Amino acid sequence: MRIYLVGGAVRDNLLGRPVVDRDHVIVGARPEELLAQGYKPVGKDFPVFLHPDTGEEYALARTERKTGHGYHGFAFHADPTVTLEQDLARRDLTINAIAADEHGNLIDPYGGVHDIEARVLRHVSPAFAEDPVRLLRVARFAARFAPLGFTVADETMALLRQMVHDGEVDHLVPERVWAETRKALGEARPSAFLRVLRACDALAVLFPEVDALYDVPQRAEFHPEIDTGIHVEMVLDAAAAIAPGDDLVGFCALAHDLGKALTPSDMLPRHIGHEQRGVAAVQALATRLKVPTEHAALAELVCREHLNAHRAFELKPATVLKLLVALDGLRRPERLDVFLAACVADKRGRLGHEHDDYPQADWLRLARDAAAAVVAAPFVAQGLHGPAIGAAMELARIDAIAAAKAAL
Repeated sequence: MRIYLVGGAVRDNLLGRPVVDRDHVIVGARPEELLAQGYKPVGKDFPVFLHPDTGEEYALARTERKTGHGYHGFAFHADPTVTLEQDLARRDLTINAIAADEHGNLIDPYGGVHDIEARVLRHVSPAFAEDPVRLLRVARFAARFAPLGFTVADETMALLRQMVHDGEVDHLVPERVWAETRKALGEARPSAFLRVLRACDALAVLFPEVDALYDVPQRAEFHPEIDTGIHVEMVLDAAAAIAPGDDLVGFCALAHDLGKALTPSDMLPRHIGHEQRGVAAVQALATRLKVPTEHAALAELVCREHLNAHRAFELKPATVLKLLVALDGLRRPERLDVFLAACVADKRGRLGHEHDDYPQADWLRLARDAAAAVVAAPFVAQGLHGPAIGAAMELARIDAIAAAKAAL
C-alpha cells in the first residue's frame, strides 16, 4: 500500500496558496484493508474513505470508462493493479494531476509543474471531453487563477469548443451548472468565468440571458466601456472585491442588467425601463438553474430597484421607505447590505470608475435605521388597533426618514 497526496493540495502548495483540502490516493490496496484499519467508507460510486483520525479523504486509485452522456455516464474500476499514473490520467487539468509521496517528492507525469510555472490551464488527455462538468471547472479555475496570470491553453479551448458543438454540455443538469457557477461567483475574478464560457460558445447555451448582453451598446457618457457584456464582467469583479467570496452578491451582480438585452433597437443606446424589463429574464435564469430562493429573490430586487438606489438622494421619503420595505430591510438589515453591495459594484463596474464613492449606501442605511426606530408601542398606547397601527407607523417612518435627510 502506497499513499500519495494529490490534486489541489499539491497544486496550491506549489502556488504558495493556503491548502484547504487534502486529498489522497492509495495505490495497491483493497477496500477490506482500509476498513480493517478503521477508515470510514463514504463513496457510493467508487471507493472513497475518511481517515479515522484526520477525517481527510482517501480514495483507491481508479480508472474510469465513459458509458453514457453527462456527469454520471461513467464506469469506475479500482483494484490494487491500478497505478498512480493511471489514476492521475483521469483528472481534468495537468495542474491538478500532480502527486506527492510521503517525503514530498513530486510525481508529475503530465507536466503539471511546468504548466503552473507557465500559468496555463491545460487538459490532461482527450478523455477530458467525456465529462461536461469539466468545461465549467476550467472556467471556474480561470476565475480563481486569473489574478495570477493563468490562461486556458489553445488546445484546451479548442476541445471545450468541440464539446459544446458536439452537444455534450446539453446533458449538464441544472444542479451541476449552479454548483460550479456558485463557486465561480465567489472567486477573485468571476469575469474570467464568463469570458471562458463565451470563448468556447458555452455561454449562449448555459446562460443565454447573459450572452445576449454582449455587443449591446450603452451611452458612453455613463458607460465608457459601452458594451453591456463588458460592463457585467466589470460589475462581477467589483462585487468580488467588495464582498469577497459572497456568491449571493455575485449572482445579483450577474443578473442586475439582464433587461438591457431586451431594449428595443430603436431605443439604443438608451435603456429606459430596463430594470422592469429584466425581471422576467432574472426569473427565467434563476428558475432554470434552480438557484436558492434568496438568490432568486434578491437578484430580482437588485434588477428592479438598483436605479432607485443610484438616485436615492432624489427619492421622496415615502419612496425610500417603499424601497426599504420591498427589501424587507427593516426586519432583515443583511438584505439591505447585499442589495447595496451589488449597487456599489454596478457603480464601480464602469471604465474609469472603479474607485468611485457611493454615498447613497450610507444614506440608505441611515434611512433604514431611522425607520426601524419607529415601533408600535406608542401607537398601541394611544388606543390604535389593527390596520390603524400600521398606517400610523408608516407615516411616522416617513417623517423619521425626512428628518434624517434634513439633518444631513
